[in-house]
Amino acid sequence: MGHRVLVVDDDPTVSDVVRRYLEQDGCEVRLAADGAAGLAAIATHRPDLVVLDLMMPGIDGLEVCRRIRRQLPGLPVIMLTALGEEADRVLGLEVGADDYVTKPFSPRELVLRIRSVLRRASGHTTGPADLTRLVDAELAVDTARRVAERDGAPLALTVREFDLLAFLMRHPGRAWSRADLLDKVWGWQFGDQSTVTVHVRRLREKIEYEPAEPRRIRTIWGVGYRYDPLDGGPQQ
Repeated sequence: MGHRVLVVDDDPTVSDVVRRYLEQDGCEVRLAADGAAGLAAIATHRPDLVVLDLMMPGIDGLEVCRRIRRQLPGLPVIMLTALGEEADRVLGLEVGADDYVTKPFSPRELVLRIRSVLRRASGHTTGPADLTRLVDAELAVDTARRVAERDGAPLALTVREFDLLAFLMRHPGRAWSRADLLDKVWGWQFGDQSTVTVHVRRLREKIEYEPAEPRRIRTIWGVGYRYDPLDGGPQQ
């Protein structure tokens, strides 16, 4: 892979296991034992992705993720959460994590999740060719450059937010279930559907004039979500 990955976790056993698996997969890995050290490493080394533990002394993972999103909104973050608690997962997603893995976890699963997020962040996706430029009124998405703009100003979207927006814009007028979106956008055959709910809510806050009364990303009760273009549909 050749990507630079920063692992921020106060458990040296977990960090060492993750490091070994990632290095076997071709990554360059740095370790940080707490949030402050993680933020310093991000500023100094600019990793391609951060694996971030949620619960740490001092600056916890949530606050680290918040600061990353303010300073480097496009930097992929995978959160490590304990015991699979839904509240922890939702909190991580709310502050901007692109993905999460629950402890105890399979290191191999984590490597696969990292591959998936990095592939999407670099614009390397599988499947048939799609429109590279999607336009809906003042909203424009360039999938080749992975740039989204509203009224000419760039939108600070995470990897998953960008992927979700591009997917919905490519398929206007069609209702998708949360399970469909997990499969098509995240590449998960199964998983916590609240992941989709949280990402839709965050995306609405960035592209809707009235997020509480969305006109683009509509909730279809009993089904999921549908994208309704304001100007009739995407253009190439």
